[in-house]
Amino acid sequence: MAVKYVIVERGNPGNPAAPKKFYAQAKSNGELTLKKLSREISEGSTTVSDTDVLAVLNDLTKILKRHLDNGEIVRLGDFGTFQITVSSDGAETKEKFHSSLIKSPKVTFRPGVDLKELLATLKYEKA
Repeated sequence: MAVKYVIVERGNPGNPAAPKKFYAQAKSNGELTLKKLSREISEGSTTVSDTDVLAVLNDLTKILKRHLDNGEIVRLGDFGTFQITVSSDGAETKEKFHSSLIKSPKVTFRPGVDLKELLATLKYEKA
């Protein structure tokens, strides 16, 4: 199956006078909720119910939050890695830097081997 995309026109925020260009933007094809995911996982196993899987996934979310809040990188094996990243405005000197200059905190996900292989073999189709 191919990843569908649409074409969108965007300006350059760093240079508003520059001519706009057209870019591809991935178009989603629905969504998979935590509940649906747990049901699908349980269907692949004869020993675990969807309620059990959902409980584990809910706990995973809570544990991820706790460890990311502690500044830890969370490595989930071949699935991938979660980490907090930030950007900031600059200060003239190290002494003049203060935490209020920090902005745009994000949870960054870096895919593991299997997902990287998926990205390398994607096919595309205009929506």
